[in-house]
Amino acid sequence: MAGFSPALPFGMSPGEGIVLTTSLLEVIKQNFKNLVLTNPGERVMLPDFGVGIKRYLFEMNDAVTQSSIQSKIGEQVKKYMPFLSLDNIQFLSTNDMFDAGTVNIRIFYHVSPLEAADVLTLTI
Repeated sequence: MAGFSPALPFGMSPGEGIVLTTSLLEVIKQNFKNLVLTNPGERVMLPDFGVGIKRYLFEMNDAVTQSSIQSKIGEQVKKYMPFLSLDNIQFLSTNDMFDAGTVNIRIFYHVSPLEAADVLTLTI
């Protein structure tokens, strides 16, 4: 099977081998997700790489924290994925999520060279 890179999380397909990403948009979304989830200092030779979204896990879910997250995502995208344009970042929570200590983040973006748009949704 032809593809661009191993899909994450790793998976095996019977008779095919490792499951691969099949489009450039899928590769970009996977790389963007890694950028957001990686903690600064975690990537070898790139100590500034990563948003480190999980470090905000125990912060107050208020406008100040959300603004900090938005600016950190924007800063990292500008530095490491300049071909992405961020359209909107939404922080969604319900009473159930509040009780569970989680929040959903939706990042709307478009990829200029591909003239394609997508949404990255994360639950932290």
